[in-house]
Amino acid sequence: MKNASQFKNKNVLVLGLAVSGYNAALVLNELGANVTVNDFKDLSQSAEAKDLTDKGIVVISGSHPLDLLEKPLDFVVKNPGIPYTNPLVKKAKDKNILIITEVELAYLISESPIIAITGTNGKTTTTMMIERILNENRSIGKAYAVGNIGTPASLIAQKSSETDDLVLEVSSFQLMGIEKFHPSIAVITNIYSAHLDYHKTRNEYVNAKLAITKNQSSADYIVYNYDQDELRELVSSTAEAKLVPFSRKNDLDTGVYVKGDVIMYNGEPVMSRDNILIPGEHNLENALAAIAVAKLKRVKNEDIINAFQEFKGVDHRMQLVDTIENRRFYNDSKATNTLAMIHALEGFSDPIVLLAGGLNRNESFDDLVPLLKKHVKAIITFGETKHELAKVAKYADIAKIVVANSVPEATLAAFENSEAGDVVLLSPACASWDQYVNFEERGNDFIDTVKSIKESVKGG
Repeated sequence: MKNASQFKNKNVLVLGLAVSGYNAALVLNELGANVTVNDFKDLSQSAEAKDLTDKGIVVISGSHPLDLLEKPLDFVVKNPGIPYTNPLVKKAKDKNILIITEVELAYLISESPIIAITGTNGKTTTTMMIERILNENRSIGKAYAVGNIGTPASLIAQKSSETDDLVLEVSSFQLMGIEKFHPSIAVITNIYSAHLDYHKTRNEYVNAKLAITKNQSSADYIVYNYDQDELRELVSSTAEAKLVPFSRKNDLDTGVYVKGDVIMYNGEPVMSRDNILIPGEHNLENALAAIAVAKLKRVKNEDIINAFQEFKGVDHRMQLVDTIENRRFYNDSKATNTLAMIHALEGFSDPIVLLAGGLNRNESFDDLVPLLKKHVKAIITFGETKHELAKVAKYADIAKIVVANSVPEATLAAFENSEAGDVVLLSPACASWDQYVNFEERGNDFIDTVKSIKESVKGG
């Protein structure tokens, strides 16, 4: 680890346990910092909290007591999900205490170059594509997919070397807590409106995304979606890094683009787009971004092709679960907003039986109407938004509309209302928190129900 000595005897508050907080506390403790962990939830039965306590780390849970800020603090490592409106966070800001997120800590200790990926949609798929390509036929070191994807960046950063790559998915929440974070390659897949319940304004959200490149220099690279006018203008006017655009709609002089059925880089062919096995134009864009990174890292075209031929997608993101009686079941539980659902619907030419619903975040579903009309033969709604989505489906003249109480019930109804040749698609367009801890749990509920349907069909 680099810069290890800078943390010795520092007084640090880790705010919010979770996976990233737990690992941040472990790393800081190992580096000699005086660590206190605080979580609003009761951690008396938490194995992680017990482990930290056994290592001499102070754990305070059940509330966010403001007197934690009365003792000297050098900085706070904040869980990204805790908003800046939290009273403890607000008071820390008022006292000019540095507040960072775990990805900043990872950067400070990492000997490995960092490739950072952000965007409203496509972050995880692009991250996994990049990891897969960079590890294809690799002889020295390894690429690690970390960050918002699930594996804490600090966990890998403490043991990786300069011959490795950290392929780091970063959310807007994480990017609001950076100071020196400096990726050698930054990727912005796209920017739309999202998380306004957290950011309050779209401007704050956009600025958080653009922070990925704020510490880059002319020796670095920013890979961005050229097809978005707003993003193109923002990047060209703010970034000091070398610009590397990607486009599925325009021929480019430099960067990655599609010409006919061939993906090009700087005017030279890389591969046929048919090598991308997962459906959807949005996944083509994700692939273009990944190819841009691969070319910057000098990966051979042959290895890029081989990597894509093995890449079958990411769990809960247009994941083919199974085929039952010639019906294909896809799990796109990660589609937590309308744009993600639109991309999913556009990825299929076969009739779709759609499962949609979840947390009501006061998002308009009006933009879905044309796509529902075009692609969806039946819709099964669930969750807080089930009646609202059913109403939108009625506007779209969908013949079959079923309102269900749960994902398993909706999945069974979808099977009953489908026929051979159909796609049964879970693409909720809503967050999962009304009924589930996260979108993974929601997706697993869908997968489990599909498995039970297959077993019952076999038994029948």
